[in-house]
Amino acid sequence: MKNHIVSAFRLTLVMLVVVSVYLGIVYGGSKVLPTQGNAEIINYKGQKFYTNIGQEFKSEKYFHGRPSSVNYNAAGSGGSNKGPGNEEYLGTVQKRIDTLKLLNPEMGNTKVPVELVTASGSGLDPDISEEGALYQAKRIAKVRNLSVDQVNNLIKDQTQKPFLGLFGPSKVNVLKLNIALDQLK
Repeated sequence: MKNHIVSAFRLTLVMLVVVSVYLGIVYGGSKVLPTQGNAEIINYKGQKFYTNIGQEFKSEKYFHGRPSSVNYNAAGSGGSNKGPGNEEYLGTVQKRIDTLKLLNPEMGNTKVPVELVTASGSGLDPDISEEGALYQAKRIAKVRNLSVDQVNNLIKDQTQKPFLGLFGPSKVNVLKLNIALDQLK
């Protein structure tokens, strides 16, 4: 019995050291990041927005982000848990495709970027791919009386490249893109 207690105590001490070192590395690593591990907050037109939480944009004059399975409620993050074999899910995705094609008729039969019709695992993804933004560029240009080149250049300026050029895809934060779009002359 005494041997077990001593072994358990040693294991507890070793794990305490290992976990402490791990937490120190994670905390120190977060301080190296541009936002130092905190959410990036933008104050725009008297409102506070978090750039790491997806926002809903319904107006035709704005870029639309990923659909949300939780109605963009950050308190209830989660996915739908429906897979590609689920008939209800497939019907929802097809409705989203049809709606997107109605909103962007100038795109014709161009393939719809997948993130514009499927919700993310959290239901709160703030980013879309550069292709997802470019898919919507002609609509935005038409509604705002801008040239397509102006809108495409804005998208390129707002595109975030992969971390260290290696990790993850290029992406566009929809909130930042729409704010930049409002500020475009």
